[in-house]
Amino acid sequence: MAGIYLHIPFCRKACHYCNFHFSTTHQRIPEMVQAIGKEMLLRRDYLNETVETVYLGGGTPSLLSVADLEQLLSPLYQQYTVSANAEITLESNPDDITTANLTAWRKLGINRLSIGIQSFFAQDLQWMNRAHTVQQSIQSIQLAQAEGFHNITIDLIYGTPGLTDENWEQNIDTALSLQVPHLSCYALTVEPRTALDKMIHTGKIPDVDPEQQARQFSILTQKTAMAGMEHYEISNFALPGFRSRHNSSYWRGKNYLGLGPSAHSFNGQSRQWNVSNNSLYLAALAKEELPFEVETLTETQQMNEYIMTGLRTIEGVSLTYLTERWGDSKAHTLRKSAEKYIRNGQVRLNNDHLQLEPSGKFFADGIAADLFQ
Repeated sequence: MAGIYLHIPFCRKACHYCNFHFSTTHQRIPEMVQAIGKEMLLRRDYLNETVETVYLGGGTPSLLSVADLEQLLSPLYQQYTVSANAEITLESNPDDITTANLTAWRKLGINRLSIGIQSFFAQDLQWMNRAHTVQQSIQSIQLAQAEGFHNITIDLIYGTPGLTDENWEQNIDTALSLQVPHLSCYALTVEPRTALDKMIHTGKIPDVDPEQQARQFSILTQKTAMAGMEHYEISNFALPGFRSRHNSSYWRGKNYLGLGPSAHSFNGQSRQWNVSNNSLYLAALAKEELPFEVETLTETQQMNEYIMTGLRTIEGVSLTYLTERWGDSKAHTLRKSAEKYIRNGQVRLNNDHLQLEPSGKFFADGIAADLFQ
């Protein structure tokens, strides 16, 4: 199984916490759509297998016109072998979701929506500098469901300045009451050189509170479990049958191709990433050049990446797989390194798989880094 990711580097507004690559100037959208299509053609031999998932992310892909989206998807279907039941996801903001757009998106083959809600409270949306309202958030989900989109995920952020436990519970309850089958929930991270970083350093808003984040993560895991959701990755929760197939392929180390500025690609042995600059990307593609850097991963890097991604998932890290791929001594070393986390109840050994216990999930990245070889 392989996946294709298309990065659409445009947004209506700059969210204060975001450090993704995007521009709020839209004049070059037509030129960018053409350039991504050209990159698609130049890199058509990167994946020699059936494409099972396509993900349009960004940025905000939903602000593209229907014609722009068709100009991207039509050649993709022509140039790559795309499975008949492929998962085709569009990241969308609530204010872009209309009946007309939903109908058009379905005709283009889009069958999954990732809606950037973030919060159902107006005060949160205001300090985040989001472009939509609470009412638009609720209506966007209802409209999508009415138009036949049942595979929907929404993003929510917890551990934010001023977010009480009660409001966080209400955010979760609202999502569940709307019968959203998949949630992606993230602890707020303060990225350098963002507006949020500056606001904290100048004292306009308080810094994040790790204890608050840990407490709200616990609330999240309890409430989603009671709702019958599977906590299948640290930040992702799904009802049966609604896991993100695209993101799951990342966590399993499957091959994927990234198109557009700042997009990453992986073929099992090397990782490459496109330049994170719209002007440089467009200039390179105008000359039919591919503006990327590449890193060939050592065996140790490949193994550590498997440990990092595997430990974040419900399946965990397979010692048998690690032995088969990298040798018994590596598996033995990892097992020995994990012993202290097994003893303190943060990790369990289950049928030859190292899996995080609930008490270890909030510390997944730190545990994984400590287990690196």
